[in-house]
Amino acid sequence: MNSTAVSRAPITTGDSEVRLTEAKGRLPGWWKMPAALTFFALVSLLVFGIGGVRGQDSHFTIAHDSMFTSMGIPTEITVPSVPTAIVLSMVLLALAGFAWFMQATNRTWPRFAKPALQVGFGVLFAVAFLVWTVAAQSLNIEFLLKATLGLAVPLVFGALSGVLSERAGVINIAIEGQLLFGAFGAAVVGSMTGSPWIGMLAAPLVALVMGALLALFAVGYHVQQIIVGVVLNVLAVGLTSFFYGAVLKPQAERYNVPLRLPELRIPVLADIPLIGPMLFSQNILVYLMWVIVAVCTVALFRTRWGLRVRSVGEHPQAADTVGINVARTRWSNVLLGSAIAGLGGATLTVGTNVAFTQEISAGKGYIALAAMILGRYHPVGAAMAALFFAFATALQQNLGILSSSPLPAGVEKFTVPSEFLNMLPYIVTLLAVAGFVGRVRVPAADGKPYIK
Repeated sequence: MNSTAVSRAPITTGDSEVRLTEAKGRLPGWWKMPAALTFFALVSLLVFGIGGVRGQDSHFTIAHDSMFTSMGIPTEITVPSVPTAIVLSMVLLALAGFAWFMQATNRTWPRFAKPALQVGFGVLFAVAFLVWTVAAQSLNIEFLLKATLGLAVPLVFGALSGVLSERAGVINIAIEGQLLFGAFGAAVVGSMTGSPWIGMLAAPLVALVMGALLALFAVGYHVQQIIVGVVLNVLAVGLTSFFYGAVLKPQAERYNVPLRLPELRIPVLADIPLIGPMLFSQNILVYLMWVIVAVCTVALFRTRWGLRVRSVGEHPQAADTVGINVARTRWSNVLLGSAIAGLGGATLTVGTNVAFTQEISAGKGYIALAAMILGRYHPVGAAMAALFFAFATALQQNLGILSSSPLPAGVEKFTVPSEFLNMLPYIVTLLAVAGFVGRVRVPAADGKPYIK
């Protein structure tokens, strides 16, 4: 008996025992995140730093001529391309080394430390990339950020639609169709009335058709929800394409006139360099986006309604036991989400002065779905992920313009092929969701029909 007790005691002491415990406690795949960071840090060092254009500067316009210019705030920042990229790469390698240390020793990350490190790493890598690609040229950062926010609006509304539906246990693949119906409704109703405001109000009502069909089949008839969502997307493309060819295109002056919501400029705040035009000189849909993100966050996590919704998405049987109507909760959330997605669709037409065209949503619903997953089914997280994807799209557009601009005499540098630039938003989406999102906890009853 005694010998058995002794054999179970640890035979190591001090630091060796701690190291043994840590080695045994490592999670499977602990090395993947630091390995990915190391890879991208080395790419930054070898390509952006050592492989950069030597002897050239990168120019970044950060502010327009405004009241703050007289206060000494520079309108342009100029940095030496190669040294700046090398310094940024060294910082990236240091962050990767810190990640190796934390993961290899199985230490507990402080709250928000890991996502903060990943976000900071991504920002620094993007800056190093910009310094490299803008060498001997100039990039307007103010314009880039404003374009980012404009492109993010339909993605944020679509991602919020997914959050509301899936928190209640309904998989919402039909975001693409909801955006498409919203854009269609805003264009047609706005053109018929001559008012972009009425078109904007009509968009969520038209998108409700998609939401009602999704709820009817997924909640009412318990049809497999992913199949329903895909079918509804195909239905939306078919219907809008038919009406576009049969009605909107032949009678464009009556049913498909380009309209635009007016820009609401907030005095003084709109003159702030860099962030002023981006945040305080936008149309009503951008301001509504921020309000709806805040309202959804508070409603889902600080109210009785939100508790009921989350309980239905996690354990519908328990929710039903305490008197919560599971079907009604799921119906209402799907309809509310589709209406919000409709506002995102309105952004594609009356929000940007563009007439409706076939498949104008162009896959934004699926990117919004990825933003929802990357944001871990949280309104704020989904909005931040949507901004990240929108930045990739805005960067692709700006770099496309930059690559066609002439270089100074005697300067030669590698130009990113246009085909790669077109792939950039989707590559970023894949890398973010597959490589950096980690293990996302899906609502337990997501996609599972509830039958009494």
